[in-house]
Amino acid sequence: MTVLSILWYFLIFLLIAAYFILDGFDLGAGILYPFVAKDEDEKRIVRQSVGPVWDGNEVWLLTAGGALFAAFPTAYATTFSGFYLAIMLVLFSLIVRAVAIEWRRHDYKWHKIWDGCFFIGSLLPALLLGVAVGNIIAGIPLNEHGDYTGLPLIGLITPFTLLCGVLGLGMFISAGAAWLALKAPEDSTLRQRARTVRPIVQTITLVIFVITFVYGVFGIDSYIPATLAVPRFACLIIFLAAMAVGIFVNKRDVWPFILQSVAAAALVFLVPCSMFPDLVVNTAGNPIDIISAASGDLTLAWMTGIACVGVPLVLVYHIISYRIFRGRIDAGKDEAY
Repeated sequence: MTVLSILWYFLIFLLIAAYFILDGFDLGAGILYPFVAKDEDEKRIVRQSVGPVWDGNEVWLLTAGGALFAAFPTAYATTFSGFYLAIMLVLFSLIVRAVAIEWRRHDYKWHKIWDGCFFIGSLLPALLLGVAVGNIIAGIPLNEHGDYTGLPLIGLITPFTLLCGVLGLGMFISAGAAWLALKAPEDSTLRQRARTVRPIVQTITLVIFVITFVYGVFGIDSYIPATLAVPRFACLIIFLAAMAVGIFVNKRDVWPFILQSVAAAALVFLVPCSMFPDLVVNTAGNPIDIISAASGDLTLAWMTGIACVGVPLVLVYHIISYRIFRGRIDAGKDEAY
């Protein structure tokens, strides 16, 4: 175990946290789309709130996957061998969702189909990503070669992983509601619906987290190292505090979104702080950890240098993009989405 391998262990989760925050709100907006948008103008506002930024947000998922492949190839091969069907469902859902966003306005005859694709393409990734994280925590059966030996897709579904999936879904919906309240016209009924939905979903999500946490401690046979007990406790407190405060903060729309983002980041980092130094728990043998899965120091050093150049460029892109499309959406302005 080297300094670089530890660094990349947490950097990968930092990339996942960035995806969870950024693509989380536009997936959540897509899930809420058929429920909070009641007419064509409101539907256009929802699409327009995510249309200019969704593609940039998904970069963080691709970057996290690429970083896992380069830094910890053994863990990458193991997880992807077991999650192929789930990963393909996520990818196809994201593709269908992108097509629905881009084509809906230009093919109004099929607008109901594109609306359904936008909803399903947002719902499935939000649910399946949480299920995948639940499997990493609870563990998956691996043989001596590190190959997944369980049933495809069905073998990944357990009460605990479903709870993790629903927890992730609740976080995405909460973020989507906070984002729509931030972007919808100030005097619109769409904004009021989003402001009403957000604290309700956050409360339900907080209850689901407590159930998931208790079930994880007492209901699954998964060893949790005590190496990072203090950071794990800090992430837990930050998550609970941000969610609890966010439920009652409803005066300025920016603060609920910020608190939801803080809670999302804390929830993501709760995973590595609970599992360190393990990457994948093996229910049939020894876990895959940093020592057994890390690439050589030369590879990790090159990755670090590339990240020092590439990540700031991506951040600059995001800053420019969000600056250009900042502010609330004009209800009477007809845009590309």
